[in-house]
Order: sequence, then structure tokens, then C-alpha cells
Amino acid sequence: MNNTTPLTPDDKVYAALSYLFVLSLLPLLLKRQSDFVQWHARQGFLLFIAEVIVMMLSPIPLLGWLIGFVGWLAAVVLSLLGLAAALTGKYWVMPYLGEYAKKLKI
Repeated sequence: MNNTTPLTPDDKVYAALSYLFVLSLLPLLLKRQSDFVQWHARQGFLLFIAEVIVMMLSPIPLLGWLIGFVGWLAAVVLSLLGLAAALTGKYWVMPYLGEYAKKLKI
């Protein structure tokens, strides 16, 4: 997490897009030169993968419904927290998935 280069409003918007489901792919592919955007994009991409897994499990009766409800609630909260951090120009480590984002090489 390198914060030596000044952030532009464009960087903040792209970083915020990272937390909006499949839109996480846009900053990941289009803003490769910005460490700030890439940090948020990796976290957003992992959140997107988790959302897809929750979506696949949620049709399963009872347990899947519980996983779906809790998973979507967690995804919404994490997305809102990530959006807020990105728009304010802060590096934010997402609980659980943030540790994997540090290791993700895309």
C-alpha cells in the first residue's frame, strides 16, 4: 500500500467502482498504473467472487437461504465501507478478504 502519489478524483471514482459487483473488472483492467485503484480493485474483485459463490449457494433450501441472506448482508456492508474508503482516498483492508487481496497478483 503505497500512498506517495497524489490521488486524482478520477482515481477515487475508479476505486469506488471496484465495490460494485462486476464493475470491479473495469478499474482492475483500466487503471493499472494506480496503486490505490489496484488495491481497491483487487478487494472488490474478491468481493465479487464471494458474491457469485453466495448467489450459487442461495437456492439450496434452508442452509443456502441462510448463507444467501447473511452473505448478501455482508456483501452490502463491505461494499458500502469500501465505497466510503475509496471516495475519501483511504486504503482500507477489508475483513477476511483483504488479506487475500494483498497476495492476489493480477
